[in-house]
Amino acid sequence: MRAPFSAGGLPVSYLVIAGGGGAANGNRGGAGGAGGFLSGTQTLSGAYTVTVGAGGAGFNNSAANGAGASGSDSVFVVTSTGGGFGSEDTVGGAGGSGGGGGGEGSLAGGSGVSGQGNDGGTSSDGSGVGSLAGGGGGAGAVGANATSSVAGAGGAGSISTIISSTLATSASVGEVSGTDVYFAGGGAGGGDVRAGDTSRTGGLGGGGDSNGGNLDGDAGVANTGGGGGGGSFISVRGDGGNGGSGVVIFTLPAQAIATFSAGVTHTSAVVGANRVHIVTETDPGSTVTIG
Repeated sequence: MRAPFSAGGLPVSYLVIAGGGGAANGNRGGAGGAGGFLSGTQTLSGAYTVTVGAGGAGFNNSAANGAGASGSDSVFVVTSTGGGFGSEDTVGGAGGSGGGGGGEGSLAGGSGVSGQGNDGGTSSDGSGVGSLAGGGGGAGAVGANATSSVAGAGGAGSISTIISSTLATSASVGEVSGTDVYFAGGGAGGGDVRAGDTSRTGGLGGGGDSNGGNLDGDAGVANTGGGGGGGSFISVRGDGGNGGSGVVIFTLPAQAIATFSAGVTHTSAVVGANRVHIVTETDPGSTVTIG
Protein backbone atom coordinates (compact mmCIF):
# COMPACT_ATOMS: atom_id res chain seq x y z
CA MET A 1 0.00 0.00 0.00
CA ARG A 2 1.21 3.51 -0.74
CA ALA A 3 1.90 5.57 2.37
CA PRO A 4 -0.47 8.45 3.22
CA PHE A 5 0.42 12.11 2.74
CA SER A 6 1.57 11.60 -0.87
CA ALA A 7 2.53 14.86 -2.56
CA GLY A 8 -0.23 16.28 -4.70
CA GLY A 9 -2.87 14.03 -3.12
CA LEU A 10 -6.52 14.72 -2.41
CA PRO A 11 -8.13 15.84 0.86
CA VAL A 12 -9.98 12.90 2.40
CA SER A 13 -12.14 12.97 5.52
CA TYR A 14 -12.91 9.57 7.02
CA LEU A 15 -14.86 7.72 9.68
CA VAL A 16 -13.68 4.19 10.56
CA ILE A 17 -15.93 2.15 12.87
CA ALA A 18 -14.93 -1.35 14.00
CA GLY A 19 -17.27 -4.25 14.71
CA GLY A 20 -19.02 -4.32 18.08
CA GLY A 21 -18.39 -6.99 20.70
CA GLY A 22 -20.71 -9.93 21.31
CA ALA A 23 -22.47 -10.35 24.65
CA ALA A 24 -22.52 -13.15 27.22
CA ASN A 25 -25.64 -15.25 27.67
CA GLY A 26 -28.17 -15.09 30.49
CA ASN A 27 -27.51 -15.68 34.06
CA ARG A 28 -25.49 -12.46 34.32
CA GLY A 29 -24.77 -11.69 30.67
CA GLY A 30 -22.20 -8.94 30.29
CA ALA A 31 -22.86 -6.61 27.34
CA GLY A 32 -20.65 -6.19 24.28
CA GLY A 33 -18.56 -3.05 23.95
CA ALA A 34 -18.83 -0.82 20.90
CA GLY A 35 -16.30 -0.96 18.09
CA GLY A 36 -13.62 1.70 17.99
CA PHE A 37 -14.56 5.12 16.55
CA LEU A 38 -11.86 7.00 14.61
CA SER A 39 -12.24 10.04 12.36
CA GLY A 40 -9.92 12.56 10.76
CA THR A 41 -8.66 14.17 7.57
CA GLN A 42 -5.57 13.33 5.52
CA THR A 43 -4.17 14.03 2.05
CA LEU A 44 -4.18 10.74 0.12
CA SER A 45 -3.28 9.36 -3.29
CA GLY A 46 -2.86 5.75 -4.39
CA ALA A 47 -4.10 2.38 -3.14
CA TYR A 48 -5.17 1.70 0.45
CA THR A 49 -6.43 -1.29 2.34
CA VAL A 50 -10.11 -1.08 3.29
CA THR A 51 -11.62 -3.49 5.80
CA VAL A 52 -15.02 -3.43 7.49
CA GLY A 53 -14.90 -5.35 10.77
CA ALA A 54 -17.56 -7.92 11.61
CA GLY A 55 -19.41 -7.90 14.90
CA GLY A 56 -18.43 -10.52 17.48
CA ALA A 57 -20.76 -13.47 18.11
CA GLY A 58 -22.88 -13.52 21.24
CA PHE A 59 -22.76 -16.67 23.38
CA ASN A 60 -25.90 -18.74 22.78
CA ASN A 61 -25.61 -22.03 24.66
CA SER A 62 -28.64 -22.30 26.98
CA ALA A 63 -27.02 -25.19 28.86
CA ALA A 64 -23.93 -23.29 30.03
CA ASN A 65 -22.70 -19.81 30.82
CA GLY A 66 -20.19 -18.20 28.48
CA ALA A 67 -18.69 -14.96 27.22
CA GLY A 68 -19.24 -13.42 23.80
CA ALA A 69 -16.55 -12.81 21.19
CA SER A 70 -14.76 -9.53 20.49
CA GLY A 71 -15.55 -7.58 17.33
CA SER A 72 -13.11 -7.32 14.41
CA ASP A 73 -11.00 -4.30 13.48
CA SER A 74 -11.86 -1.93 10.65
CA VAL A 75 -9.13 -0.36 8.50
CA PHE A 76 -8.82 2.62 6.20
CA VAL A 77 -5.61 4.66 6.66
CA VAL A 78 -6.09 4.09 10.42
CA THR A 79 -7.14 0.96 12.34
CA SER A 80 -10.09 1.06 14.72
CA THR A 81 -10.18 -1.74 17.29
CA GLY A 82 -13.02 -4.23 17.59
CA GLY A 83 -15.33 -3.92 20.59
CA GLY A 84 -14.60 -5.95 23.73
CA PHE A 85 -16.64 -9.06 24.55
CA GLY A 86 -19.29 -9.19 27.25
CA SER A 87 -18.10 -11.44 30.07
CA GLU A 88 -19.52 -14.12 32.34
CA ASP A 89 -17.73 -14.70 35.67
CA THR A 90 -14.73 -12.64 34.59
CA VAL A 91 -13.85 -9.05 33.74
CA GLY A 92 -15.21 -7.68 30.49
CA GLY A 93 -13.10 -7.86 27.35
CA ALA A 94 -10.89 -4.95 26.35
CA GLY A 95 -11.47 -3.37 22.95
CA GLY A 96 -12.28 -0.16 21.11
CA SER A 97 -14.82 0.17 23.91
CA GLY A 98 -14.77 -2.37 26.73
CA GLY A 99 -17.35 -5.08 27.29
CA GLY A 100 -19.49 -5.16 30.41
CA GLY A 101 -18.58 -7.29 33.42
CA GLY A 102 -20.91 -10.19 34.21
CA GLY A 103 -21.00 -12.65 37.08
CA GLU A 104 -21.24 -13.08 40.81
CA GLY A 105 -20.11 -10.03 42.74
CA SER A 106 -18.45 -6.95 41.32
CA LEU A 107 -16.52 -7.78 38.16
CA ALA A 108 -15.07 -4.87 36.23
CA GLY A 109 -15.85 -3.98 32.66
CA GLY A 110 -13.16 -4.12 30.01
CA SER A 111 -10.94 -1.20 29.12
CA GLY A 112 -11.57 0.94 26.05
CA VAL A 113 -8.81 2.22 23.77
CA SER A 114 -7.96 5.86 24.45
CA GLY A 115 -9.23 8.04 21.62
CA GLN A 116 -11.55 5.31 20.29
CA GLY A 117 -13.99 4.47 23.07
CA ASN A 118 -14.69 3.97 26.77
CA ASP A 119 -14.68 1.33 29.48
CA GLY A 120 -17.46 -1.15 30.16
CA GLY A 121 -19.51 -1.18 33.35
CA THR A 122 -19.14 -3.36 36.46
CA SER A 123 -21.49 -6.19 37.44
CA SER A 124 -23.30 -6.49 40.77
CA ASP A 125 -25.11 -9.08 42.86
CA GLY A 126 -28.86 -8.64 42.59
CA SER A 127 -30.34 -8.51 46.10
CA GLY A 128 -29.00 -11.96 46.87
CA VAL A 129 -31.19 -13.69 44.29
CA GLY A 130 -29.52 -12.99 40.99
CA SER A 131 -26.64 -11.21 39.35
CA LEU A 132 -26.89 -8.19 37.10
CA ALA A 133 -24.36 -7.27 34.43
CA GLY A 134 -22.60 -4.08 33.44
CA GLY A 135 -23.27 -2.19 30.23
CA GLY A 136 -20.83 -2.09 27.33
CA GLY A 137 -18.79 1.03 26.78
CA GLY A 138 -19.62 3.36 23.89
CA ALA A 139 -17.59 5.84 21.88
CA GLY A 140 -19.16 8.74 23.76
CA ALA A 141 -19.66 7.36 27.29
CA VAL A 142 -18.71 4.56 29.66
CA GLY A 143 -21.02 1.60 30.13
CA ALA A 144 -23.17 1.98 33.24
CA ASN A 145 -22.38 -0.05 36.34
CA ALA A 146 -25.03 -2.49 37.53
CA THR A 147 -26.67 -1.97 40.93
CA SER A 148 -28.34 -4.58 43.15
CA SER A 149 -31.59 -4.16 41.22
CA VAL A 150 -30.74 -2.60 37.84
CA ALA A 151 -28.41 -3.89 35.12
CA GLY A 152 -26.11 -1.39 33.40
CA ALA A 153 -27.30 0.51 30.34
CA GLY A 154 -25.01 0.76 27.33
CA GLY A 155 -22.73 3.76 26.92
CA ALA A 156 -23.80 6.24 24.25
CA GLY A 157 -21.98 6.38 20.95
CA SER A 158 -20.60 9.52 19.33
CA ILE A 159 -22.07 11.80 16.68
CA SER A 160 -20.40 12.03 13.27
CA THR A 161 -21.05 14.86 10.83
CA ILE A 162 -19.39 13.11 7.88
CA ILE A 163 -22.82 11.89 6.77
CA SER A 164 -26.23 13.55 6.96
CA SER A 165 -29.18 11.95 8.73
CA THR A 166 -30.99 11.66 5.38
CA LEU A 167 -28.13 9.84 3.68
CA ALA A 168 -27.48 7.67 6.75
CA THR A 169 -31.11 6.58 6.74
CA SER A 170 -31.14 5.74 3.03
CA ALA A 171 -27.82 3.84 3.30
CA SER A 172 -28.80 2.06 6.57
CA VAL A 173 -25.69 3.15 8.47
CA GLY A 174 -25.43 4.65 11.95
CA GLU A 175 -28.37 5.37 14.25
CA VAL A 176 -30.28 8.56 13.49
CA SER A 177 -31.71 10.63 16.34
CA GLY A 178 -33.30 13.84 15.13
CA THR A 179 -30.75 15.35 12.77
CA ASP A 180 -27.78 13.64 14.44
CA VAL A 181 -26.11 10.37 13.36
CA TYR A 182 -24.58 8.25 16.12
CA PHE A 183 -22.12 5.37 15.81
CA ALA A 184 -20.55 2.90 18.27
CA GLY A 185 -23.03 2.59 21.12
CA GLY A 186 -22.48 -0.02 23.84
CA GLY A 187 -24.82 -2.93 24.52
CA ALA A 188 -26.98 -3.19 27.64
CA GLY A 189 -26.15 -5.57 30.48
CA GLY A 190 -28.28 -8.66 31.03
CA GLY A 191 -30.96 -8.60 33.73
CA ASP A 192 -32.58 -11.10 36.08
CA VAL A 193 -36.29 -11.00 36.92
CA ARG A 194 -35.57 -12.49 40.36
CA ALA A 195 -33.61 -9.32 41.16
CA GLY A 196 -36.44 -7.10 39.92
CA ASP A 197 -34.75 -6.09 36.68
CA THR A 198 -36.35 -6.79 33.32
CA SER A 199 -34.55 -4.85 30.60
CA ARG A 200 -32.03 -2.13 29.90
CA THR A 201 -31.35 0.08 26.89
CA GLY A 202 -28.33 -0.05 24.59
CA GLY A 203 -26.45 3.16 23.86
CA LEU A 204 -27.37 5.44 20.96
CA GLY A 205 -25.28 4.33 18.04
CA GLY A 206 -26.63 0.83 17.56
CA GLY A 207 -26.12 -0.74 21.00
CA GLY A 208 -28.35 -3.78 21.59
CA ASP A 209 -30.96 -3.79 24.38
CA SER A 210 -31.27 -6.48 27.04
CA ASN A 211 -34.62 -8.14 27.72
CA GLY A 212 -35.41 -9.68 31.09
CA GLY A 213 -37.49 -12.82 31.63
CA ASN A 214 -35.84 -15.60 29.62
CA LEU A 215 -35.31 -13.31 26.68
CA ASP A 216 -32.28 -13.00 24.44
CA GLY A 217 -30.21 -9.85 24.22
CA ASP A 218 -30.69 -7.81 21.07
CA ALA A 219 -27.93 -7.71 18.47
CA GLY A 220 -26.02 -4.53 17.88
CA VAL A 221 -27.30 -2.81 14.75
CA ALA A 222 -25.46 -3.58 11.51
CA ASN A 223 -23.13 -0.87 10.17
CA THR A 224 -22.99 1.02 13.46
CA GLY A 225 -20.35 -0.88 15.46
CA GLY A 226 -22.87 -1.26 18.30
CA GLY A 227 -22.24 -3.83 21.05
CA GLY A 228 -24.60 -6.77 21.65
CA GLY A 229 -27.11 -6.76 24.52
CA GLY A 230 -26.54 -9.24 27.34
CA GLY A 231 -28.74 -12.30 27.77
CA SER A 232 -31.13 -12.28 30.75
CA PHE A 233 -32.29 -15.02 33.13
CA ILE A 234 -35.23 -16.30 35.11
CA SER A 235 -35.32 -20.09 34.70
CA VAL A 236 -33.23 -20.58 31.54
CA ARG A 237 -30.46 -18.54 29.97
CA GLY A 238 -31.24 -16.09 27.21
CA ASP A 239 -28.71 -15.78 24.37
CA GLY A 240 -26.18 -12.97 24.23
CA GLY A 241 -26.68 -10.59 21.33
CA ASN A 242 -24.21 -10.42 18.44
CA GLY A 243 -22.20 -7.25 17.93
CA GLY A 244 -23.10 -4.99 15.02
CA SER A 245 -20.79 -4.80 12.01
CA GLY A 246 -18.69 -1.70 11.47
CA VAL A 247 -18.54 0.71 8.56
CA VAL A 248 -16.02 2.86 6.68
CA ILE A 249 -17.15 6.24 5.33
CA PHE A 250 -14.96 8.77 3.54
CA THR A 251 -15.42 11.87 1.42
CA LEU A 252 -13.55 13.06 -1.66
CA PRO A 253 -13.95 16.09 -3.92
CA ALA A 254 -16.86 15.24 -6.23
CA GLN A 255 -14.65 15.12 -9.34
CA ALA A 256 -12.16 12.67 -7.79
CA ILE A 257 -12.26 8.95 -8.55
CA ALA A 258 -12.27 6.08 -6.03
CA THR A 259 -11.83 2.61 -7.56
CA PHE A 260 -12.64 -0.40 -5.39
CA SER A 261 -11.34 -3.93 -5.76
CA ALA A 262 -13.71 -6.86 -6.18
CA GLY A 263 -15.56 -7.94 -3.05
CA VAL A 264 -16.32 -4.45 -1.71
CA THR A 265 -19.94 -3.51 -1.02
CA HIS A 266 -20.27 0.26 -1.25
CA THR A 267 -22.51 3.13 -2.26
CA SER A 268 -21.83 6.81 -2.82
CA ALA A 269 -23.67 10.10 -3.16
CA VAL A 270 -22.69 13.65 -4.08
CA VAL A 271 -23.33 16.10 -1.25
CA GLY A 272 -22.36 19.67 -2.10
CA ALA A 273 -18.77 19.77 -3.38
CA ASN A 274 -17.94 16.24 -2.14
CA ARG A 275 -18.84 12.65 -2.86
CA VAL A 276 -19.52 10.53 0.24
CA HIS A 277 -18.37 6.91 -0.11
CA ILE A 278 -19.97 4.35 2.24
CA VAL A 279 -18.35 0.90 2.56
CA THR A 280 -20.41 -1.71 4.43
CA GLU A 281 -18.72 -5.02 3.58
CA THR A 282 -15.32 -6.17 2.32
CA ASP A 283 -13.53 -9.37 1.36
CA PRO A 284 -10.05 -10.05 2.80
CA GLY A 285 -7.39 -8.00 1.02
CA SER A 286 -9.83 -5.40 -0.34
CA THR A 287 -8.46 -2.06 -1.51
CA VAL A 288 -9.55 1.33 -2.75
CA THR A 289 -7.46 3.42 -5.13
CA ILE A 290 -7.82 7.19 -4.84
CA GLY A 291 -6.79 9.46 -7.68
